[in-house]
Amino acid sequence: MPGLSPLLQIEGAHARITLRRPRLANRLEISDLQALREQLAEVNAAEAVRVLVLAAEGKHFCSGFNIGAVPGVDAGALFEQLANDWEAARPVTIAAIHGGVYGGATDLALASDFRLGMPGCEMFVPAARLGLHFYRGGLERYVTRLGPGWAKRVLLACETLDADAMLQSGFLDRLLPDTAALEAAVEQLRDQLLAMAPLALLGMKKHLNAIARGALDVAALETDLAISRDSADLAEGVAAWAEKRPPRFVGR
Repeated sequence: MPGLSPLLQIEGAHARITLRRPRLANRLEISDLQALREQLAEVNAAEAVRVLVLAAEGKHFCSGFNIGAVPGVDAGALFEQLANDWEAARPVTIAAIHGGVYGGATDLALASDFRLGMPGCEMFVPAARLGLHFYRGGLERYVTRLGPGWAKRVLLACETLDADAMLQSGFLDRLLPDTAALEAAVEQLRDQLLAMAPLALLGMKKHLNAIARGALDVAALETDLAISRDSADLAEGVAAWAEKRPPRFVGR
């Protein structure tokens, strides 16, 4: 198969996964879906990692799953597992989007906490044209992230959204002018997130996503609130604020 499996790089508190099938618009094969889930599990197990970036080589971000790869394969179920795992990732996730993002790959992007793009981006989901019913997790993310109006335009009417429409809909959080600016913005956001208190940052990420799904675990929230309230990081944050200096958080 042309191209390589996704590449995972971990450097201290941040990690990066890069899709590497540029000749096929980074189309994902079954082996890629499994590799991505395994890499995500590795990132989740690396307690020092607090930010995870998803990027891609070549002209396009990702053209989704190769639905013709294996007859009888439930592509929706496979992608749902991956996207649900990605949404539940322990670190904060950033998708660096360029070119086209198609099919199930749009849901993988929606499962990310932040999505940054550039002119030339476009998104399209051909499920209805193919007779493919989009899976539950993807439908929920489309409605909670973009609202039912935009979800229906993309999933029912099969509209292609250009970069401006992606920004207007909320699919993109920011639109940068070129590749260099996109990479700089991703690095800036990554560093901004890494400067936050880990307990508060990762706890709020988890509970915000649960609230969006209508599945808040109140007991778990109360536990995390208590841990944060009694943490050395809160004391350090308050002291640093009073002393007008950068805080030195340790994650406890």
